[in-house]
Amino acid sequence: MFEKIEMMQMARAMGLHVQQRHIETARNIANADTPGYRARDLPDFAETYRQERAAGVLRVSHARHMDSPRWSPAGARVTEAESPVSPNGNSVSLEEEMVRGAEVKRQHDMSLAIYRSGLDLIRSSLGRR
Repeated sequence: MFEKIEMMQMARAMGLHVQQRHIETARNIANADTPGYRARDLPDFAETYRQERAAGVLRVSHARHMDSPRWSPAGARVTEAESPVSPNGNSVSLEEEMVRGAEVKRQHDMSLAIYRSGLDLIRSSLGRR
């Protein structure tokens, strides 16, 4: 029922994007001293979500067909972050990763707030509080 509501789909997609971005940030921090490691990041959520929506979705033509998810983290490709490279070939900046970690937390909180407000709207429409 909830997966058909656009706001709930977007909140789910944003949560998945934040999860993948958090994983990449943690990998970058873990490999901060690894020679030759290049920092990686995901593109902005709004950009990847719009591209996925514009590409179209599969149509369900039979009751037993499964509906495809509108957005998945597989659609967002991991790219190398723009950072200067140190003499050992590593491009991880711990300061940038800490800022990125705070941004990821803010995006996670926003996805939860969107999900909560969607549930509040559904409860209100059903006459429950």
